[in-house]
Amino acid sequence: MDDPIDDLTGFDPDLFDSEDGDDAGLAAPDLRQVELAAGEAGGRLDKTLADRLPLLSRGRVQALLAAGQITLDGRPVSDASSKAAPGLYEVRVPAPTSATPLAEDIPLDVLFEDQHLIVVNKPAGMAAHPAPGTPGGTLVNALLHHCGDSLSGIGGVLRPGIVHRLDKETTGVMVAAKSDAAHNGLSALFSRHDIDRAYIAFVRGGPRPLKGTIEGRIGRSHHDRKKMAILRTGGREAITHYEVQDVYGPDDRPMAAKVLCRLETGRTHQIRVHLSSKGHACLGDPVYGSSAPATAVRQAIAEAGLRRQALHAAVLGFVHPVTGEALRFKTPLPDDLLALEAALAGL
Repeated sequence: MDDPIDDLTGFDPDLFDSEDGDDAGLAAPDLRQVELAAGEAGGRLDKTLADRLPLLSRGRVQALLAAGQITLDGRPVSDASSKAAPGLYEVRVPAPTSATPLAEDIPLDVLFEDQHLIVVNKPAGMAAHPAPGTPGGTLVNALLHHCGDSLSGIGGVLRPGIVHRLDKETTGVMVAAKSDAAHNGLSALFSRHDIDRAYIAFVRGGPRPLKGTIEGRIGRSHHDRKKMAILRTGGREAITHYEVQDVYGPDDRPMAAKVLCRLETGRTHQIRVHLSSKGHACLGDPVYGSSAPATAVRQAIAEAGLRRQALHAAVLGFVHPVTGEALRFKTPLPDDLLALEAALAGL
């Protein structure tokens, strides 16, 4: 999920897995305004705005639209290809992170490594890359120390080697590029959705049917720019296949469930948004858990010491972009989710 995203030129949100959409700690953005009269409207939106904002490239404008940073008369707009309507556009350009990431001696659980790429099992609490509010302690900082000069810089100064990401509090398998060839190849695989990705989620209630597909276009929420949502118009196509592996509580009214989710697309927060849209938010999710689970489930969460969304990237499979070798990695549930599973089994 990425291109040259350091300056967001050519940014494609499809190349990022469902994580880390948090803007906490952002410095004050640069606010710019463009007012279009009726006679100036009608052209393609991204081009029209880029023409009126000479310091921003068209790719940068596309990225800001996708990130919910542009409004028309106070309402977010996101479709770069739509026709520009008359009115007052406000463009929020987030303040850049000032420093280049530093190498940090942070232990990594390495599942595979060669001269082209590295596959790791990411722990909870580790962001994929530095961002305002999270300048260090990230996977990038750890990779810079571990890989040294071999780490690809094609992903931009702040995100070297990163081709997809997991939310800070989501655990599991991630791949990063160490060479330009691997970076380009992996980016193409993610762009084509030619990746095997499976996640384990523990959710509120019991999804019905036990196996199915959730579809719904995902984009920035019109009500809260820090959240993603299923949109009637705009957004991007998102498809999640799910299968209930276990249910907890009475069979006729389960209180929680263990669900295997396979991504056909990779939108920001996709699994969390899709499951929540069906009334089955991930347990412990502070953003999309709109209502509290049953008392017994809350007790199980407390007993397990779960302090995050119960979501784990269990499987990542792909064809090595340089050697052509078929690779597949499976990571076990981390301790907190194992404890949660055991506590829920007693319901």
